[in-house]
Amino acid sequence: MNRASTRKIRAVAKHVRMSSNKARRVAHQLRGCTYMEALSILNWMPHRACYPILKVLRSAAANAYHNMGIDKGFLFVLMAEVNEGPIFKRFRPRARGRGYPIQKPTCHISITLEDVTDSNSIMVKK
Repeated sequence: MNRASTRKIRAVAKHVRMSSNKARRVAHQLRGCTYMEALSILNWMPHRACYPILKVLRSAAANAYHNMGIDKGFLFVLMAEVNEGPIFKRFRPRARGRGYPIQKPTCHISITLEDVTDSNSIMVKK
């Protein structure tokens, strides 16, 4: 693939209040899809993780349009990764004055889109 014809656009959402494992199973479905395919996949999946990932995907497409003037039809998802964020630690009151620890996980969602003006170089997901 010619390096001159591709440009990468990135968007990140940090401290999303969700388990990274639950968000990863949604993000894994998007790798290698075009932008429009990824939108339709996220709109029809029943998982709670779809909404924050959809927001990051739309943000990356808006970055591509406003910063580089790239049409959304030429974008596809190069990377969709979910990393662990900090864990909020709380205590839940229990019987006899005890407290049980509660862990509230967060994650960082990062999506990288690539502009491919040549339609032959788009990878087909199998």
